[in-house]
Amino acid sequence: MDLTKTALGIELGSTRIKAVLIDEDHIPIASGDHEWENRLVDGVWTYAMDDIHSGLQDCYAKLKADVKERLGMELTTVGAIGVSGMMHGYLPFGKDGNQLAPFRTWRNTITGEAAEQLTALFGFNIPQRWSIAHLYQAILNGEAHVKDLAYLTTLAGYIHWRLTGKRAVGVGEASGMFPIDSAACDYDEAMVQKFNARIASKGYAWALRDVMPKVLCAGEPAGVLTEAGAKFLDPSGTLQAGIPVAPCEGDAGTGMAATNAVRVRTGNVSAGTSDFAMVVVDRPLGVHREIDMVTTPDGAPVAMVHCNNCTSDINAWVNLFAEFAETMGFPMDKGELFTRLFQSALRGDADCGGLLSCNYFSGEGVTGLDGGRPLFVRTPDAKLTLPNFMRTHLLSALATLKIGMDILTQAERVPIDKLCGHGGFFKTPEVGQRMLSAAVNAPVTVMETAGEGGPYGMALLAAYMLWKGEDESLADYLDEKVFANAKTSTLTADPADVDGFNAFLERYKNALSVERAAVEVL
Repeated sequence: MDLTKTALGIELGSTRIKAVLIDEDHIPIASGDHEWENRLVDGVWTYAMDDIHSGLQDCYAKLKADVKERLGMELTTVGAIGVSGMMHGYLPFGKDGNQLAPFRTWRNTITGEAAEQLTALFGFNIPQRWSIAHLYQAILNGEAHVKDLAYLTTLAGYIHWRLTGKRAVGVGEASGMFPIDSAACDYDEAMVQKFNARIASKGYAWALRDVMPKVLCAGEPAGVLTEAGAKFLDPSGTLQAGIPVAPCEGDAGTGMAATNAVRVRTGNVSAGTSDFAMVVVDRPLGVHREIDMVTTPDGAPVAMVHCNNCTSDINAWVNLFAEFAETMGFPMDKGELFTRLFQSALRGDADCGGLLSCNYFSGEGVTGLDGGRPLFVRTPDAKLTLPNFMRTHLLSALATLKIGMDILTQAERVPIDKLCGHGGFFKTPEVGQRMLSAAVNAPVTVMETAGEGGPYGMALLAAYMLWKGEDESLADYLDEKVFANAKTSTLTADPADVDGFNAFLERYKNALSVERAAVEVL
């Protein structure tokens, strides 16, 4: 194989760093991954910089090994590279490249004051997890490091900087840092000036654009892999410098690319540690604290319902079942255990038999909670069976998303022609897909590559930069060159499942007062 006719996507997700190498037919041919987990340190959800570096390098080493095994070749080069990561958060650096504060991830709900003030200042919803909210909260807190700020970026932006030396991010990633002017494919200049005016009295030596990364649209060149970048990614020294690098993106943008959901009135739901729905819109929406306005990788406006909590509680229970099986002398493959437990949910009562769980490991902006306490609750007459138990946790994982989606489809009357699911929640055929269809009361499509998710989407964006035709849009490239013959399955939930989800959701909403009490007393 000619390795220059491949594209590599790497995504640093919440629980896994994964690399996917695709060929010129956009088919995955090799992969590597590294499992990791965030830490709660001094009340802040974070990842240590050493874990970021070693995790990325381990993921790439496993990709190299997979290429060697599958293709019988050393991975010395590729046609293009793209990096993506979990969006938002706060990674500040000084003028010498020194990290000024620990990485504050999207999972934190510690910027409430800043988010409220900026939303009022801009007339635009600023969620707590956005980079600008973290920056302004640090200013409000009087944190000493802010005066020394030289560069503020995201996790993907940091890795891109290390690989290329360029301080730039893709527009979709940038839209989780600061509001975007889609026509300009850049930060909204009027809002930039409002922010600068707001902090002028602080006397900082920097203005906002001085410390923010440059914004690039999909398809634009974003630098090349430097000698130092190649050594950083592949310490063995096998990887060659000079490879073109695409604009880095966030996991929302790569999800849109991976599901061919970049045209107006298309949408996707990404479900893993967090879950979020993205719907491409053709008009401005009202200001809703539950709905973020971000962009596609080529700058089109997108309404986003983002929930901090999705599968973490499910994972915890599956780990408990795995421990039980091993204790009983019947250890099981974790993947098979997930599949069997997910499939059991299809045998559960549509409304989960009166069982209820709340899946909040951390705070949840959509429902206004600053902390999380996973709960499982049942009434004495509820039907406690394994199918009902698993179905309860699957519906709980989608309940908060449903609350936000109702605002989008009912209050704003946003039309959705196509909704596609991807991420780990959809790995078991039919199950997650059917549950999501019950939640949104609409058909849900899952592609054969649904389990590949973000790194596959990032590889596609790298391929688009490398192989797009003159004036060929991202939407046309995906439609005509990537997904024209894609294998898909579409499911529509039974009316009974829809009614059952709605009944569960009412119990879920009522139980949020229990969750708030749990946060206060536990």
